[in-house]
Amino acid sequence: MEELIYPEDIAPTVPPVSVSNRDTDIRGAEWFPVVEPSGLVTGRATRLYCHSGAKPLHPVVHLHVMDRFGRLYLQKRSVKKDIQPGKWDTAVGGHVDYGEGIIEALYREASEELGFSEFNPVHIVTYVFESDVEKELVNVFAAVGSFSLFPDKDEVEEGRYWELKEIEENFGKSVFTPNFEQEFARIRNAITALL
Repeated sequence: MEELIYPEDIAPTVPPVSVSNRDTDIRGAEWFPVVEPSGLVTGRATRLYCHSGAKPLHPVVHLHVMDRFGRLYLQKRSVKKDIQPGKWDTAVGGHVDYGEGIIEALYREASEELGFSEFNPVHIVTYVFESDVEKELVNVFAAVGSFSLFPDKDEVEEGRYWELKEIEENFGKSVFTPNFEQEFARIRNAITALL
């Protein structure tokens, strides 16, 4: 899936706004689309609600960046992140904001995290990932080339290229996020086929 299908009118909030949650959930909140696996937007929910354990399905984007030598660029997540701080992860990853398209979110996240906007993304796969706190519709893309990447120190602690063998040798050692390990195993052949 490469795009979301938004309703003509603004989608309802999930959970519905009530007197008890009106002030705490809405003021200054970051809103994500709540979706079906097909990409149909059925609602909207705050980041707080999406990460509260309620687990409404919401879309995210991942971009795997490979150089011409077959090395994969990874980012070390900022210690300020609310999920998996300080672990190595996909080069670019982030949530889709309500009203935003998948490709639009991909370019926004790449720009915010790595100062990166000159690339041609190739869609690899879309799948559902569920953790203890959230459930995501993950849209995975890859880009191959010689890129200048400039990690934003608020978003990313550091970044570097890894040999694929080096990545595999560090599996299961709490170096990477569990999501990255699972995703890398799923897409390794697809991204190396782009070389």
